[in-house]
Amino acid sequence: MTRQIVLDTETTGLNAKMGDRVIEIGCLELLNRRPTGNHFHHYLNPERASEEGAVRVHGISDEFLLDKPRFREIAPEFIEYIRGAELIIHNAPFDVEFLEQELALARLPPLTQHCAGVKDTLKLAKELHPGKRNSLDALCERYGVSNAHRKLHGALLDAELLAEVYLAMTRGQESLAMELEQPLAAEVSADGIVVERSKLLVLCANDEEEALHAKVLQNIEKESKGKCLWLKPDAGTPGSG
Repeated sequence: MTRQIVLDTETTGLNAKMGDRVIEIGCLELLNRRPTGNHFHHYLNPERASEEGAVRVHGISDEFLLDKPRFREIAPEFIEYIRGAELIIHNAPFDVEFLEQELALARLPPLTQHCAGVKDTLKLAKELHPGKRNSLDALCERYGVSNAHRKLHGALLDAELLAEVYLAMTRGQESLAMELEQPLAAEVSADGIVVERSKLLVLCANDEEEALHAKVLQNIEKESKGKCLWLKPDAGTPGSG
């Protein structure tokens, strides 16, 4: 079974190299492109203050985070949750840099040793929609994913929206409430390959159209001096002489 984890983080600021830290991780699980309801979500004490600009984005105060666990305390649970899965992240380099820093501070192996890889939905969106806005909000609007309830950024909420957007981008599926599609009629070819076919609409010629067609063939017969093959159904077939 294909296991994917849609992941998002919130941070104290934009620069991990300058000491900004992760303050929220939100994830949800997809098995064979279907949500399982298995979520991972934690607020974290970053042991430093958030920048004012960051607080305006996510609305998470320093006071709220004081009694929350440190990343190193939830790291084993996080690693076990993502183990062997492909991570789906919007603007993945940003989140991955922060997660790598948190793992390093906790003296744990890098992200690549725990997951099966990372897929960047921002990169995918730019390939599908070059020259257009490809923020999560823009993609929600483009694919008809409702984000009316999103007043501020939140890791779990953004992961849920991203899951719907990702499914829509990669398969045209615009809702997590996926239903089984009606299968097309199928045929089995001589070599055993199943070929899906839709029903074709057959239109038959009426009497007037058949008369016009016969007249055209007669003109071809006349112009070709009796060499109109359409009037000789056995011509050119094996055994016809």
